[in-house]
Amino acid sequence: MTPMVDLFTLLLTFFMLTTSFKPSEAVIVDTPNSVSEKTAPDKNIMTIFIAKDNKVYFNLDNGIDTSTRIRAKVLEEMGKQYGITFTEKEKAEFGKLGSFGLPMKDMKSWINAKDGTERGKYNSGIPYDSTDNQLKKWVLFTRLKNPIIEAAVKGDGDADYTTAKKVFDILLENKLSRFNLTTSLEKVEIKVSDYKEK
Repeated sequence: MTPMVDLFTLLLTFFMLTTSFKPSEAVIVDTPNSVSEKTAPDKNIMTIFIAKDNKVYFNLDNGIDTSTRIRAKVLEEMGKQYGITFTEKEKAEFGKLGSFGLPMKDMKSWINAKDGTERGKYNSGIPYDSTDNQLKKWVLFTRLKNPIIEAAVKGDGDADYTTAKKVFDILLENKLSRFNLTTSLEKVEIKVSDYKEK
């Protein structure tokens, strides 16, 4: 029995030391309920968040094989577009971080921030409706570096419809006509009697 306890303690210690936790999201989004039970994929997905205040945030993963470092490659391409050079250390740090919502001019400061609280100061939203449509470029370069990536839109229930339409248009311009709409895990049944006549 004693060797089993020792083995259990050893395994527990190993898993605690080697586990990497998912980084926190840049914004909390209160998603609406849904009648669908389909789940979004865990890998090869980029997520666009639409906050209550209509700011847009973005996240992408490294795909199934994390050694491909897709996040770092997309960051490098975005840097070329804006004349920003990122060091290998900054690219590696960006690969570990979660969602973000800021213009490219602040990206180096965001990556080099000492903690999540300091990073939160930069989350002003990705420009998506001006002549410098940075969200469109993030989606484009993500698709170029990972052609099999899927898209998901996670919008707040109180977000403005026009913001969602602009995001959908950006996805369609990048040949992403199929994407997931992320909703809460709470399934809601809707009956005909629930609709009120106007």
